[in-house]
Amino acid sequence: MDPLKEASVSSPSVVKTIPIHTDGMRIGLLGGSFNPPHIAHRAISLFAIKRLKLDRVWWLVTPGNPLKDNGALHELDERAQAARQMASDPRIDVSCLESVIGTRYTVDTINYLRRRVSGLRFVWIMGADNLAQFHRWQNWQRIASQMPIAVIDRPPSSFRALAAPAARALARYRVPEKEAGRLADFRAPAWVFLTGLKMSLSSTGLRNPDGSWRAGI
Repeated sequence: MDPLKEASVSSPSVVKTIPIHTDGMRIGLLGGSFNPPHIAHRAISLFAIKRLKLDRVWWLVTPGNPLKDNGALHELDERAQAARQMASDPRIDVSCLESVIGTRYTVDTINYLRRRVSGLRFVWIMGADNLAQFHRWQNWQRIASQMPIAVIDRPPSSFRALAAPAARALARYRVPEKEAGRLADFRAPAWVFLTGLKMSLSSTGLRNPDGSWRAGI
């Protein structure tokens, strides 16, 4: 049986994994391996809360990225705990929902949340580096058609991201940056490219050659 159908929202594991919320909330979703979580994850989230007028951002710690080598991936519980420590803000919640519903694909996660907590207004948040490879994500067109997307500028990825296949295909649905605060109210497909946050830190750059996290992270 499809694990996404098995994982009822009333089951203790799912209830525990979906952060506390109330209908009408504007929620940003930031998915990733968080291997390790770092200050840029927090900065992106706080930037998105301000610019998109969100109530919360949920960090969705994935069991593993299908597009990356997961050989150096730390245990899920370890990454989630480190993410909670790094978040350090009541508006940022950390969830391991994908491991509970049994997927590593964003499209499955979005479908699940839209069915189970339909009273929330979601925005998917990604860095410009992810927009550059968005066309490689499973069912990326369906993702774009089901949830507004906020792309955070991450130099030097800007030009490559905006010239990438997905950005070109979705060009007519791009929302002016001055309307970013209304993105959660737009019907998908809709996306905005947010500038002004100049941080290029990455999890890859914070790992030692053996995959361990550098001290102080």
